[in-house]
Amino acid sequence: MTLETPPGYEAFTPDTLGSYLAAIPTVAERLGGGPPLWQVSEVGDGNLNLVFIVDGPAGSVVVKQALPYVRLVGESWPLPLERAFFEHAALVEHGRHAPERLPKVYHFDQTKALIVMEHLSPHIILRKGLIAGTVYPHLAEHVAQLLAETLFKTSDLHLAAAEKKQRMKFFCDNTELCRITEELIFTDPYREAELNRHTSPQLDALALQFREDTPLKCAAQELKLRFLGDAQALIHGDLHTGSLMVTANDTRAIDPEFAFYGPMGFDIGAVLGNLLLAYFSQDGHEARAGERDGYRQWILEQIEAIWEGFEARFRGLWNEAPRGDGVVAGLFTAPTDGPALAAFKDRYMHRLLGDSLRFGGMKMIRRIFGLAHVEDLESIADPELRAACEKRALGLARELVLFGAQVTSVRDVAPAARFHRLR
Repeated sequence: MTLETPPGYEAFTPDTLGSYLAAIPTVAERLGGGPPLWQVSEVGDGNLNLVFIVDGPAGSVVVKQALPYVRLVGESWPLPLERAFFEHAALVEHGRHAPERLPKVYHFDQTKALIVMEHLSPHIILRKGLIAGTVYPHLAEHVAQLLAETLFKTSDLHLAAAEKKQRMKFFCDNTELCRITEELIFTDPYREAELNRHTSPQLDALALQFREDTPLKCAAQELKLRFLGDAQALIHGDLHTGSLMVTANDTRAIDPEFAFYGPMGFDIGAVLGNLLLAYFSQDGHEARAGERDGYRQWILEQIEAIWEGFEARFRGLWNEAPRGDGVVAGLFTAPTDGPALAAFKDRYMHRLLGDSLRFGGMKMIRRIFGLAHVEDLESIADPELRAACEKRALGLARELVLFGAQVTSVRDVAPAARFHRLR
């Protein structure tokens, strides 16, 4: 793939962005004044894009612009600008179903691969809050709402088959972002890949063990096939604790540029898996042993509450609005059909829990052996302590990938996490 940009594209800087925004009336009005009064700061700390905060006398906005390459790696890894198109489309579509859980979009420029959106303030990235040991009272409720509303309402359980196929077709071209997921999550951690990295030499032997673990590699490929072919719903595609912004009373999801129609459990698992990484990292963020025992318990409670809240809301939507073509409610009208339909729904939710735990385990493994790691673990300065936390996380992750489908209750996860942490 070559590094290409369309006519009219330019990567903005803090010095050039203001004049562009001044020509967009709705944005200029929101900021107030004019470019001489605006403060523009480039704050992007992610792997792919430019991100600016623009402050004016009347308000502020965030501007996100795609670069034609992976920012983390550089121009040697080209990446299509169309990812901004799919991110905007996902923000709009998911925003129809859970508007309280996403930022408002003010402007989209396809040529410039640029989105102007609500500046979420005083929100912070959830991952940073977890590192600091901050409790968010409404986190589980809000994440459960986001997942249930967006996944159910873009699935065959809610949509007519023809409508869903049209929406799938719309997102099918987001192939390059999907390829990144397919390689970095399902493939690279299980082979010697150029972009892999890990805490070395502490994890060298374990990395080799994972590359030679035949049952784990088979499970990874099984899940990759599910990712490739199970178009259950419009998923965010990268819904981890670095793409959730929070305050004590609010939670929003950002950065859905990896969005496409895929398995629901991938989004749910991404959240749960990253919370588990936060759980195992707490040993590296406490001043003395046991200081964060209460916080560790809180994280495990969030995992349970997110799944249970999601399941309750998802089942409620299914019971209230069973109008999709996937399961035709009109077939179940006989007096004896009720228990059979209830059992069908139970099996569906059990499989979804298993999918979520298995995908969550995959996400945990890639964040330790793959390209892009997590600050929860990377910020632990002592490599011996960091490696100890990572080994414990990997022990649970492998168990989830191999045996997650056999878990009957999300409440089985906490004891397993405690077991692996104390090994």
